[in-house]
Amino acid sequence: MRTKDFVFRLLLSVLGIMAFFYPANAAKTSIELFTTNTKISIAPGESVTYSIDVINHDSTTHVCDLNLTGIPSTWIYHLKSENYNIRQIAVQGKQKETVKLQIDVPLRVNKGNYPITVKAGDTKLSLVINISKQGSYKTELTCDQANMQGHADASFSFRTTLKNQTGDQQLYSLISGAPRGWQVIFKPNYNQATSVEIEANATKDITIEVKPPHFVGAGTYTIPVKAVSGASEAAIDLEVVITGTYSIKLDTPTGLLSTSITAGNEQELDLVVANNGSAKLSNVTLSASKPSGWDVVFEPSEIKEIAPGEQVTARATIRADKKAIAGDYVVNINAKVAEASSDVALRVAVKTPAVWGWIGILIILSVVGCIVFLFRKYGRR
Repeated sequence: MRTKDFVFRLLLSVLGIMAFFYPANAAKTSIELFTTNTKISIAPGESVTYSIDVINHDSTTHVCDLNLTGIPSTWIYHLKSENYNIRQIAVQGKQKETVKLQIDVPLRVNKGNYPITVKAGDTKLSLVINISKQGSYKTELTCDQANMQGHADASFSFRTTLKNQTGDQQLYSLISGAPRGWQVIFKPNYNQATSVEIEANATKDITIEVKPPHFVGAGTYTIPVKAVSGASEAAIDLEVVITGTYSIKLDTPTGLLSTSITAGNEQELDLVVANNGSAKLSNVTLSASKPSGWDVVFEPSEIKEIAPGEQVTARATIRADKKAIAGDYVVNINAKVAEASSDVALRVAVKTPAVWGWIGILIILSVVGCIVFLFRKYGRR
């Protein structure tokens, strides 16, 4: 009797050990779930896609129900195989099938780790999604270069990006708070507009062109701009540094823009180049547009520098063509720097040389003398 009890107890022990190492339901251990990246870090509003292998270690086909646990209710996920949304998959013996898991994280989400479990029957795969920063429901307006410098005649072009970090499509009004006299133009996708429509969690590049008033003084100016929708708004301050205004004026000391000259001779004319702006003028060049055969020489031909409010006198030597006939001619004179220029139209009256006048008189006298001689000689007959 004791022997039977001993054998019975030994048999129970062996069966318990076998049950521990070899579960009764072999199907529970024959399916394996595998993916390479089990912990991924993303930002709010982004999506993550897992490629999950469902591996059947058994020799028979297994049909597995697929589902997720632990995923927050505001998150959206899709389980796909061959572009189909699935909730169950069949895997042949000693084969594997691949399932794509896409998880869309909303914009409004807290920073931290989110554990998620994928189940295929009784087999589990643990995943962790790390949200790298605190999510929000807002609009963001950024600029690569928010500070620019130039003169008053320049046009400043800022490249900005407007991001709709809300969950809905938004229509934004584009508004400027520039000082009076400043011109601000918004160009979404290079087209001038006063509003722009952006899809949820999408961005739009907007070029902002800023034109200052012509006579604006040197200094730093702030140009506030903002994008406003019914749900949210974003603002940014653009900064324009005006180095000064550029204005050049070319004239004569008396303001008289006419002179006279004899054909083949030259005439000197004083010119006044004035800096009427608030910025220094550098490398002022003098040039002329003249009739064919004429010549104009400047002394100096280039003025190195003219300070604001100052003026410099230059001399122009005009030589008329020796074949020029009497009459009025126009010589255009230009004073120019890289930022500005000034022109004057000089009226030049050309006279014939005096010697030709005397020759003409002698010819007339000779003709008159001949007539008198002929009259006296033949008039008595």
